[in-house]
Amino acid sequence: MNELPNSIIPLLEAMKHLDASDLHLKNGIPPTYRIAGHLRKADMPPFKIDGREIEGLMEPIIPPMRADVYEKRGALDFAFHLPDGDRFRINIMRAGNHMHAAIRRVKGEIPSFEELHLPPIYAKLAHEAHEGIILICGVTGCGKSTTMAAMIDHINATRMCHIISIEDPVEYSFRPKKAIVSQREIGLDLESFADGIRSAVRQDPDVIFVGELRDKETVIAALQAAETGHLVFGTLHTADTMQSLTRMLEFFPREQHAFIRSAVANTIVAIAAQRLLPAIDPKILRVPATEVLLGEPIVKEKIREGDDEDLPAIIAGSSASGMHNFTMSLAELVEKELVYMDTAVEYAPNREQLVGQIRGIKTSAQTLVHRIKHGGSH
Repeated sequence: MNELPNSIIPLLEAMKHLDASDLHLKNGIPPTYRIAGHLRKADMPPFKIDGREIEGLMEPIIPPMRADVYEKRGALDFAFHLPDGDRFRINIMRAGNHMHAAIRRVKGEIPSFEELHLPPIYAKLAHEAHEGIILICGVTGCGKSTTMAAMIDHINATRMCHIISIEDPVEYSFRPKKAIVSQREIGLDLESFADGIRSAVRQDPDVIFVGELRDKETVIAALQAAETGHLVFGTLHTADTMQSLTRMLEFFPREQHAFIRSAVANTIVAIAAQRLLPAIDPKILRVPATEVLLGEPIVKEKIREGDDEDLPAIIAGSSASGMHNFTMSLAELVEKELVYMDTAVEYAPNREQLVGQIRGIKTSAQTLVHRIKHGGSH
């Protein structure tokens, strides 16, 4: 058994060697890593239940300007990076008058759409959209930040433009390519997302990346920026595209819903949601199942009129344009042999629909083979 280190650095470096996504530090248990979605305790003694060992590990890397936030609120988010470029999104919190920490590893290199196994519509959106709002949605730990980083970096590599990001904390570091990039962090450079957006529109931006739409002030500022000709990216903590619309409306009193619906309808480019599934290939670890709603005229009309219940059918019937729901995405992952059937069924919003969809794919493939063998189309 290894001894507990005197510095946080060895524990962070081990995340890269273990390919761990997260590290948890809590009193009474050893350092615990999340590897391929599963928690694994390190071969070390547990932190003392009444000790201050975690404080000793974390305090040297807490930004001095933000230490008082932790003292006042009992929680703090910040970023830290190693010399090799690996970055970490860190949350420290007070529990039982002791410090606990949850640390998310953010790889130094921004992966491509292909490496993330995202469908082609993501690259198309990043390449073709120049104004409006694109939302990436999903629960905590589903890869929203990485997907967003891939889209932003595609623009960075292909377009002469000015990109401003407003994050809490900054996760991926964008190296200027064709674009010029300004990355601002809540607590260090500005007070709130809404303040950051209002400030950004006075700084000649083409693209504004908002880390999270977490309150009505931020939603309003993001929609106003999108309405005035900017391309705005943002994230929402919702499970699917339908919940994203509902969440934005929930920030506002009912008498303002018509106004917000109109603003969303005027600016929406796409709402994309995702979930991560264990992959068959151990080298990949996890792949995303996705759902994409595009801001086509019929979608804008339904949002403006409040006919949200019609949107799922529009998504299901618009695959030619790139729209798809989770069931369609899961069926494709099974067909491409990226995930096992039983895994897809476990994550499916409707298991019967998924099984039917996969049977339909197999039937279509068998029919095509039959036609090819017999040289006809009947």
